[in-house]
Amino acid sequence: MVDRVMVTPEATSLIEKLKAVHGPLFFHQSGGCCDGSAPMCYPKGEFKVGERDVYLGSIANTPFYISGPQFEYWQHTQLIIDAVPGRGAGFSLESPEGMRFLTRSRVFTDDELDELDRAGPVPRGPKAMSEQSA
Repeated sequence: MVDRVMVTPEATSLIEKLKAVHGPLFFHQSGGCCDGSAPMCYPKGEFKVGERDVYLGSIANTPFYISGPQFEYWQHTQLIIDAVPGRGAGFSLESPEGMRFLTRSRVFTDDELDELDRAGPVPRGPKAMSEQSA
């Protein structure tokens, strides 16, 4: 199965560093106004997942969601979460680390889109993550 979200080694390293300090984490990709469309990293349980939020998968053993409206724009792309030097988003845990998470993307091939279509609708809402691991 093709992954809807991937992670670079640099982002994995930053995630592991943050886990050592904050414990289990959670990502949400929004289309928000304040921090643009940066992937936001929170302590697990500190962000309320809505019924329209889409569970894209897990990166570095960390759940990754995207807002429903943002998914509609990006559903044809694979998200690649990277970490680069810079100031993180204001509410995201990496902010004081001198690094920031960044979303890169690539368009799925026709074969990958067919595979995703055959897999059925994307999982949505707060129960989606637990249903995917069952």
